[in-house]
Amino acid sequence: MLNIIIFDMKLFTRKSKKEKLQKQYRKKLEEAYKMSTISRAKSDELTYQAEQLLKEIENEN
Repeated sequence: MLNIIIFDMKLFTRKSKKEKLQKQYRKKLEEAYKMSTISRAKSDELTYQAEQLLKEIENEN
């Protein structure tokens, strides 16, 4: 029962800006990895975008 209550609370809590940026960062890196076998230029672009997100995350601290 307690697990359900905790889960429900997590569902309704808002994510901080830092958490949102971290999620975007992970997604960009995953996309870059997938694109690395298809298009090197696109992979490099996504990696660059991920690095920019990382800089934003570091500035949030």
